[in-house]
Amino acid sequence: MRVKNAVNAKKKRRKILKAVKGYHGALSRRYRLAKQAYIKAKKHAYVGRKLKKRDFRKLWITRINIAARNEGLKYNELIHGLKLAGVTINRKMLSELAVNDPESFKEYVNIAKQAIGK
Repeated sequence: MRVKNAVNAKKKRRKILKAVKGYHGALSRRYRLAKQAYIKAKKHAYVGRKLKKRDFRKLWITRINIAARNEGLKYNELIHGLKLAGVTINRKMLSELAVNDPESFKEYVNIAKQAIGK
């Protein structure tokens, strides 16, 4: 008795075609093209998730730098001063303080200034 694979093959194709439903033109109808488009889209999505982290960190650093310069410190001096003072706060939270709560941010800047002796 031989094993046939029609049910599984159809299921596999249906899964891919359902995933690429909104794609343009033949990419949503022809299995071979759909499969290629699906693989490429998944690859780009994976890379995009990594890039998002990079972009957000860049944004936080820019915000912190602008706020620190308004207080008379450079970004690297602020981070160095906080490290010397033993303050552990991540850049995301520091950025939030810089944007939403400038008074608290000034306190962190003063701590950093004292630590580096400015």
